[in-house]
Amino acid sequence: MNERDSSKTRVLLVDDHPLLRRGLAQLVNQEKDMSVVGEAEDVVSALKLVEDHKPDVAVVDLSLKDSNGMDLIKDIRLRAPNTLVLVLSMHDESFYAERVLRAGARGYITKGENSAKVIEGIRDVMRGKVFVNESISSRMLSKFVGDRTGVGGIESLSDREFEIIAMIGRGMQTREIAKKLHLSVKTIDAHRDNIKRKLNLPDASELLKYAIKWAQSEKEM
Repeated sequence: MNERDSSKTRVLLVDDHPLLRRGLAQLVNQEKDMSVVGEAEDVVSALKLVEDHKPDVAVVDLSLKDSNGMDLIKDIRLRAPNTLVLVLSMHDESFYAERVLRAGARGYITKGENSAKVIEGIRDVMRGKVFVNESISSRMLSKFVGDRTGVGGIESLSDREFEIIAMIGRGMQTREIAKKLHLSVKTIDAHRDNIKRKLNLPDASELLKYAIKWAQSEKEM
């Protein structure tokens, strides 16, 4: 990690894979106008580094050991409004990009992209741009200018419900989900009921089938 240099864009890396963080750090630090000021593998250390260093950009993975990256995005925006968030994730953009932008992120890059995209993304968000690929940008624009009355299915779920159905699809039980999200079992059950209602699923068995099928289809994209 380099010392703070006001002439450079200060970057925080948040990912629970050490090798990936190391590679990203080397990539960023080789740029003359950028410097990595901190690396974190979980939410607690990420928020401490945000408060200590006030980075210009936080590059955040959505899948962290102790929490969901979506919550971290919201916490960063609350605690350090001037820190811009760029999401780097393994998840398919078509499902997640709009959600992370609503949460306060300024860009979304999938890990399958060329590494140069990370540098491009950092520069773009620093210029005040929103960084997503063209297909996602067009799709989101169509939503805003077109007819939104038909929006439904998986897109009708709230961020928390979306997170829970993804966990169900990975085979997690209600108590596991409650522990992971630091919520009560009763709260998770209420979310499950809302998901079933929104997706027109009659019971828990159909919810499980739907969640598994959706999780598998997302992996294949």
